[in-house]
Amino acid sequence: MSKYIEIDEELYRYIASKTERIGESASDILRRLLDLSIESVEPVEPLAISQPSLETAHATSVAKVKAEVITPEVVEPAVIEEVNTEVDFNTVVHEHMLSQQKGAVGRFMFLLESLSAMMPATFDQILKIQGRGRLYFARSKAELLKASQSANPKEIGTSGYWVTTNNNTAKKRTILSEVLLQLGCNEELAKSISDRI
Repeated sequence: MSKYIEIDEELYRYIASKTERIGESASDILRRLLDLSIESVEPVEPLAISQPSLETAHATSVAKVKAEVITPEVVEPAVIEEVNTEVDFNTVVHEHMLSQQKGAVGRFMFLLESLSAMMPATFDQILKIQGRGRLYFARSKAELLKASQSANPKEIGTSGYWVTTNNNTAKKRTILSEVLLQLGCNEELAKSISDRI
């Protein structure tokens, strides 16, 4: 018997970020994270996470997921909307949420977190972005502090990636633009998005 559950946007992004292979179902991800057996249940529909449109993305948005209810006799599959394989980088910028961020650092972090949630499988490309003798991204706070004691590192959401935030606003824009380009965004749109910082 299927039931609907509501989860907040942060949890929705977290589950999506834990996808290890194309076609992995929400049920498989949760079973893996909870150390439950995956082999003992019937196959379920693949997990496909779609980003909310600009109209539906807001601070209190709730992702509705049809989740399975496990009883001794019946296990029914989770069903989640199909994902669009084309990335729409325009959805990274939601003016209402962006305007609520504190200063350039807040907007910078919000945009990076949105990108990490949109593209968890390829977000590691950001590690290629470095300055002359400067490290902008790392997998740990300690790594950034080792490179520069004044880095002021912040974690990018729950992605496991860290970024240096002590750069001026112009440099933050340049870094964000490079991130967008690394993730496959075109140059004109990358500049337009990074100018929102």
